[in-house]
Amino acid sequence: MGERGEALMRIIVGIVSGAILYFWAYLIGVFVVINFIWTIISGKRIRDVAELCEIWNTQKYSFVRYMVFLTNERPFPFRRLDKNISKFRSN
Repeated sequence: MGERGEALMRIIVGIVSGAILYFWAYLIGVFVVINFIWTIISGKRIRDVAELCEIWNTQKYSFVRYMVFLTNERPFPFRRLDKNISKFRSN
């Protein structure tokens, strides 16, 4: 697919991935509050919740990189779900 086709594909990706990430952001906000309260009460964070938040951060970063034309690697759900941001550190 040429640059023009890839630019037009960003409309579809922006709508689909953007909607998923927008909804997911609300869940992450709830998880952050839960993890914060739990950490204050118990003195220990919920590691699984923190890692889930990291996955969301990674997807958001991948989405933004694609939408600003920094890369042509499409974000989730158009390719596999990246688990952490370390993939981008080497670029």
